[in-house]
Amino acid sequence: MQEIGLKNPSAQLSDLGIHPSKVNWNLSPKELSDQTVALGQGTITNMGALAVRTGKFTGRSPKDKFTVKDSITENSVDWSDINIAISPEHFDKIYQDITAHLAQKELWVRDAYACADPKHRLNIRVINEAPWANLFCYDLFLRPSEDEIKTQNPDWTIIQAPGFEADPAVHGTRQANFTIVNFTKRMILIGGSAYTGEMKKGIFGVLNYILPHEKGVLSMHCSANEGESGDVALFFGLSGTGKTTLSADPQRKLIGDDEHGWDDGSVFNFEGGCYAKCIDLTEEKEPQIYGAIKPNALVENTTYIDGTNEVNFMDGSITENTRVAYPIFHINNAKEPSIGGDPKNIFFLTCDAYGILPPISRLNKGQAMYSFISGYTAKVAGTEVGVTEPQATFSACFGRAFLPLHPTRYAELLGKKLDEHPDVKVWLVNTGWSGGPYGVGNRMKLSYTRAMITAAINGSLDQVEYESHPVFGFDMPVTCPDVPSELLIPQSTWENKEEYTRKAYELAAMFVKNFEKYANKANEEILAAAPKVLENV
Repeated sequence: MQEIGLKNPSAQLSDLGIHPSKVNWNLSPKELSDQTVALGQGTITNMGALAVRTGKFTGRSPKDKFTVKDSITENSVDWSDINIAISPEHFDKIYQDITAHLAQKELWVRDAYACADPKHRLNIRVINEAPWANLFCYDLFLRPSEDEIKTQNPDWTIIQAPGFEADPAVHGTRQANFTIVNFTKRMILIGGSAYTGEMKKGIFGVLNYILPHEKGVLSMHCSANEGESGDVALFFGLSGTGKTTLSADPQRKLIGDDEHGWDDGSVFNFEGGCYAKCIDLTEEKEPQIYGAIKPNALVENTTYIDGTNEVNFMDGSITENTRVAYPIFHINNAKEPSIGGDPKNIFFLTCDAYGILPPISRLNKGQAMYSFISGYTAKVAGTEVGVTEPQATFSACFGRAFLPLHPTRYAELLGKKLDEHPDVKVWLVNTGWSGGPYGVGNRMKLSYTRAMITAAINGSLDQVEYESHPVFGFDMPVTCPDVPSELLIPQSTWENKEEYTRKAYELAAMFVKNFEKYANKANEEILAAAPKVLENV
């Protein structure tokens, strides 16, 4: 395959001040894989995927992600320990030095785009130092046709140069690695880290600013699927809550697994692929992900079984954050283009290791906005060093690290959507513990959780009675097809009912404490949805 692009690719970079020795422009996945192997930067697994290691960084570095503070962002970005400011002058100095670093180097450049809805298409040009990083961009971003590439001009440019390290004293960074987003120049600079997820989440952050702030479109960190009748379901949830597992349904088409927008009449995928965790991956547990690992896919930071090129998915010695990137068409039931209609059901997934929250409950609009801002789950003992008992985790809108605007902006957009579509139902699903906390109770069976989600989607839960949770106020169904009724009301599953009530108030106090930092910008409807709290519990 010939290089696809404009007649003089190098000239397209000169306007950026980049003068490479050679440009590899829009190469095919096979060419990129072959070049990676030839350069000694990767190997081919027995499944046909390319395997690489990302070096020192095997995950994102949130403390080293900066946003340029200028006339566009100064009064719109929610400046915090999540959105860290850097000056335009420091950006310009880094840009000058990073382009000098790239001079006379061989580079890999790709034209791609984000947002499957044509109304919101964001054209992207990515400049990489390594062919396998360019393969990641082929996998994760949407892929324009050859004809589109010939005329496509980038709206945003990503320059990823892992070989360039910043000098904090000169460049205003925290340390040598950095990701810097500049909304005025529409550019993302990445240096000192080869972790590919920085590119993916960099564009996600850009869309989390542009779509809500400029277009009134709700951007969401969620998965989405669609039934045979065209009904769309959204699944929000932090790591370990079951978002990927529960949205992967052979009876429903996958719209996308991670990043979406909700416009009038459409839910659309931002991406053209998936970036799945693959620690402990088996064909039995995750057949869709396992089957997607084939030529075109990129496996990161895994090891081989000794003497073979068979990936040892059980080995987390390099990192527990082992990943595989693959284009969405590797999923058999993926919908293309990745667009559906307005959602009918929204699921907030939580793994409540305290055993307090109901296995499924229905939320009103205020509760939905409050729960959305809270973004609650709980880590269990053993998941991280130092975690010896259940530990509450809150991440606003189920993706706080990627939100340039204040979380209430996204929650209010959600509320507006629910007002416009009163038939949309919002559910809180606890995939965690029942009958007591971790170590005492039992984890909710996956088969029961699937049955509850199915009942919500097919309307069965519209036909049953509900009772209100005494502390959180959620409506809990008292019956559900294929689920033992005694599991549906959490207090009834605890041997000591008074202990349950006491612990429920303790969890409610954690919610209220977490919400304090958002309360001054939250409206009355959101504030009224807070759980009850007792003094001195």
